[in-house]
Amino acid sequence: QVQLVESGGGLVQAGGSLRLSCAASVRIFSINRAAWYRQAQGKQRELVAGITSGGSTDYADSVKGRFTISRDNAKNTVYLQMYGLKPEDTGVYYCNARFLTTWSTNDYWGQGTQVTVSS
Repeated sequence: QVQLVESGGGLVQAGGSLRLSCAASVRIFSINRAAWYRQAQGKQRELVAGITSGGSTDYADSVKGRFTISRDNAKNTVYLQMYGLKPEDTGVYYCNARFLTTWSTNDYWGQGTQVTVSS
């Protein structure tokens, strides 16, 4: 069973920054794709940023240029560095680990960490 533990959320003023961490119970390089999702109250969960085992990254248009996803294989941790935070970035941020096989896709989720950006 893969366990993911997020940390680093909190309350910040608009324009501020936060760094989220996702500690995994498995070797990060074994995860085909690690990602951060967020869910605002009353809205669907949406992809924020992802990073593949090969190091390729992708971002939601709304966060490009402000957020950076990275990983530290030695610490088995994935990070989301967030700058220039806006009130619309408020939500619960979830870490996701996706494992792909020839026959299946397996997703694991953390418990989430709250990010609140005040105007």
